[in-house]
Amino acid sequence: MTSKAVNTLDPRFSKLTIGVCPDQWGVWFPEDPKQMDPRRAMQEMAEAGFEVIETGPFGYFPKDPKELKRWTDEFGLRVVAGTGWGILHKEEAWAETEATFRAIAETHAAVGAEYIVHLPPLYRDDKTWEWTDDRVLSDKAWNLYVSNADRLGKLLLDDYGLKMVLHPHGDSHIETPDEIARIFEATDPNYVNLCLDSGHIVYGGGDPVELVKKYPERITYVHIKAFDEAITREAHEKDWPFGEAVAKGASVRPPAGLPEMHAFVEALADLDKDIYCICEQDCYPCPTDFPKPNAILMREYLADCGLGVK
Repeated sequence: MTSKAVNTLDPRFSKLTIGVCPDQWGVWFPEDPKQMDPRRAMQEMAEAGFEVIETGPFGYFPKDPKELKRWTDEFGLRVVAGTGWGILHKEEAWAETEATFRAIAETHAAVGAEYIVHLPPLYRDDKTWEWTDDRVLSDKAWNLYVSNADRLGKLLLDDYGLKMVLHPHGDSHIETPDEIARIFEATDPNYVNLCLDSGHIVYGGGDPVELVKKYPERITYVHIKAFDEAITREAHEKDWPFGEAVAKGASVRPPAGLPEMHAFVEALADLDKDIYCICEQDCYPCPTDFPKPNAILMREYLADCGLGVK
């Protein structure tokens, strides 16, 4: 069977691999009554034509690597990354963050993954939208954030052979172009690089294509996502929590929204290196009949842009 994950028809795009993650199926949490049964979600990912997955919130899919491998083998899927939330800017949180990421790393190294995505804690809660932290970090907290990012990246690489990428996110301390630049300036590229989430870059006021061109050596892993320009603008003007912006339709399926995907995929291809491009659309919560046909349309559109094949 010919793989749909890689566009082998055009050498220009042949180093880009398309994948998917539970976010595309309306999953934000390890457990939530509003989310789809995980086995059904994984089966639908395969039925939608995907072969490569990121596992999403740790515990949504099995934590036990043998059980996870049974599932992925059954559905013909390959795990390339896991994700984790962890506080890096508070000294008292390090022990829990380390324990969390070691657990995630043990599972994912055992199933052959290559990356761990670090999702930053938000300063407003995903569900309640209540404030949970300072919006702007003190210099001391920022410096600790940076040093612990290097520390965590080194731990994951040295102990598990996994590459860590930081994920910019709405309502987090890594959101705007200036904050991303500041991270790059302060961290060690051997241990810390970027999960370039094109939707969150747009939400944070940046241009994903410009970012690819400006920091080619730091772009190693991608979440491919689009955001509605008008809703994003209104969200910032009215200071909506990120979860409210999503609830009001900020995250959209290409070709709607920004970035323009032909230009973005071409910019990634021009890096001329192996990159996983993981499809995402924030749609928590959503009806159970929504994700699969929506994801098929997204995958097929991205194939028209050169990413994967129909």
